[in-house]
Amino acid sequence: MKKIECSIYRGGTSKGVFLLKKDLDRLGYDQDEVLLRIMGSPDVRQIDGLGGAVSTTSKVAIISNEENEDWDVNYTFAQVAIDKPIVSYAGNCGNISSAVGIFSIESGLVDAVDPITTVKVYNKNTNKIIYEHIPTPDGQLVYEGDFKISGVPGSGLKIVLEFMEPAGSITGKLLPTGNVIDTLTVEDFGEIDVSIVDAANPLVFIEANKVGLIGNENASEIDNSEERLRLLEKIRGAAAEKLEFIKTADQSSQKSPGVPKLTLVSRAENYTTVGGENIRSDSYDLAVRMMSMQKAHKTIALTGALCTAAACVIPGTIPNLLLKKNNLSSNQTKLVFGHSDGLIETTINYELNKEEGVTIRSISSYRTARKILTGTVFF
Repeated sequence: MKKIECSIYRGGTSKGVFLLKKDLDRLGYDQDEVLLRIMGSPDVRQIDGLGGAVSTTSKVAIISNEENEDWDVNYTFAQVAIDKPIVSYAGNCGNISSAVGIFSIESGLVDAVDPITTVKVYNKNTNKIIYEHIPTPDGQLVYEGDFKISGVPGSGLKIVLEFMEPAGSITGKLLPTGNVIDTLTVEDFGEIDVSIVDAANPLVFIEANKVGLIGNENASEIDNSEERLRLLEKIRGAAAEKLEFIKTADQSSQKSPGVPKLTLVSRAENYTTVGGENIRSDSYDLAVRMMSMQKAHKTIALTGALCTAAACVIPGTIPNLLLKKNNLSSNQTKLVFGHSDGLIETTINYELNKEEGVTIRSISSYRTARKILTGTVFF
């Protein structure tokens, strides 16, 4: 049997296998085949590998140190499909990103300093820099803490992730089509207005009520209709075709399963989370329900929250029009989004110029992360 050293980390609301690039290179095998075998794909249960049978636990981070540039480590994100022999490198995962810094410290790639270690991470999927500010009192990595995030039991250390100049992560433009709203023609449905924004990851936004949803549904309620899932994928496929990620919309699930991410938005209303928590409408600014790999995301992708923040400050986009805070005058704005299992907070630094439009300087959010396992995986 083949083998490779690996670690499993939880980053935010995702969990993934972390590998050193040098170990992968030493194997001398096709990288995608190795990742599929490690995760146990294709198989809906991933019973013969380390995957957890949902998209948020079928992820891989590949890390290497950087010796020549002004950042500390290089990081490639891989989304391993569950029931298909597909490994996608299109786009980044913000939740998995939150564990890259602590993995780099644990692996000896970065030295911890007192009181906070800032790990500069270069994401090779998007060619963007992430500053990860990690509490390291007395130069020690301590996982215990009192910070909590929705969708994860317990508490941990508060990691601040600062995504620098995130616009155009895949397409090269904040507004890939040049429009704040595009009208797509969707097979067997008709026309629908969307906003396509690319910051940290490209997202296509639609109003929840345009597809028969209120916008406060949880992931299971969205997933309980195969007809609805097919429609949402058709809309996403039409957007992917417009972005020229694929040639025809019906190729979306095979050729570009991860991007753009379809995102349903609606006005802030009172709702109850999956865990039974009552969320008041005055505690957040916009309701967001994301899709991930053709299913509803159980919480929200961090890059999805970041891109939603960017969309909210662009006048005329669908999220901007639905946003409770309709007067965004400050160049640094805190925005809170409600997802099916709670709230997520973002801070966006931006400039609004009537002639040049919106310039996004950075978008930040907070996550917890921890090491779960280190060892050897056989495949």
